[in-house]
Amino acid sequence: MQSVVGDLKHEVTQLPMPTVGVLALQGAFNAHAQALRQLNVDVREVRLPQDLDGVDGVVLPGGESTTMSQLLLTSGVFEVLTQRVEDGLPVMGTCAGLILLAKRVLDARPDQVSCSVLDVTVRRNGYGRQIDSFEADIAVTGLETPLTAVFIRAPIIEEVGSGVEVIAQHNGVPVAVASQNVLAASFHPELTNDVRFHELFLHMISSGSIVRNDR
Repeated sequence: MQSVVGDLKHEVTQLPMPTVGVLALQGAFNAHAQALRQLNVDVREVRLPQDLDGVDGVVLPGGESTTMSQLLLTSGVFEVLTQRVEDGLPVMGTCAGLILLAKRVLDARPDQVSCSVLDVTVRRNGYGRQIDSFEADIAVTGLETPLTAVFIRAPIIEEVGSGVEVIAQHNGVPVAVASQNVLAASFHPELTNDVRFHELFLHMISSGSIVRNDR
């Protein structure tokens, strides 16, 4: 299978920086915005459907997935966001954001919605409660050295579809995946000073295609 992520190296700094929307209804959206601004990205907080107009990519942050799901519906963002991603808008989801992208969510509430654009099965709070939070150094495809990943009430990726590439694992379990225009992780890349996971997303946006043709 072709890799859906490229080798960062110096490519990110050579590409024009896009406008990235960050879903700002609930959760750790401000930390994502700060990480992107460190990379000199034009960041737009997304609270209404029209906030998605003209963005080159969108980030779905960690938080409380059921609350975010309800706010997506009441704000009117859910249908527009889902359609834009289905039409090819690059999206990155972390922790709860991963849940909002997954096609199958175990232990979900009956009223919880998902964009269903990523062919994975996830289990909410699969790594345990807040007290079970931990950090781990993980190897990520496209990054030359390991990344410190922060897991807080993180979902577990239990199954991965044939069109999804696992780009990072922890103890043999997938913790970051990519498929077409979707990048997702169980952990919180925004909670460290290392912005390379965000750089990876920017590379995927700015290169015009996230599928490498040299493999």
